[in-house]
Amino acid sequence: MNKTVRILALLFIAAAVIFAAGCPQRKTIAEIERNPSRHINREFVIVGVVRDSYGLSIPGTPMRGGIYKVDDGTGSIWVVTERTVPSRGAEIAVRGTVGNGVSWSGRNYGLGMYEKNRRYGRR
Repeated sequence: MNKTVRILALLFIAAAVIFAAGCPQRKTIAEIERNPSRHINREFVIVGVVRDSYGLSIPGTPMRGGIYKVDDGTGSIWVVTERTVPSRGAEIAVRGTVGNGVSWSGRNYGLGMYEKNRRYGRR
C-alpha cells in the first residue's frame, strides 16, 4: 500500500506541474507597456477595472463585440472582444493575447489585447 500511495502522489505532482505550466502568466499593464515587443503574440492575464467600453450588439443576429479599456492602477490597455462588452466600473480579470495595432470598427488603438476569456469579481 505504501508503494501505491507514492505512485499516486507522484502522479498528482506531475499533473499539477503540467497544469501550472499551461496557465497564462499574470502581468501588470505597466510590465506589458514597458517592453511591448517581448509580450506581443503571447497570452497573459490582466486584472483591473473597466474604464471605457464601446460595443455593438444587433438584436436577432449573432453580431456583437466591441472594445473596452482596463485600468489596473499601473496603466491601462484596450481589450478587443467578440462578446458583449463589460460595463464601466466592472472589476475584471482578462486572459488574452497581446497585440500591436489592435483595431476595432476602423479605429486603431495601438498596443492592446485580444480577449480569450474573462471573469468578473474581486481582484
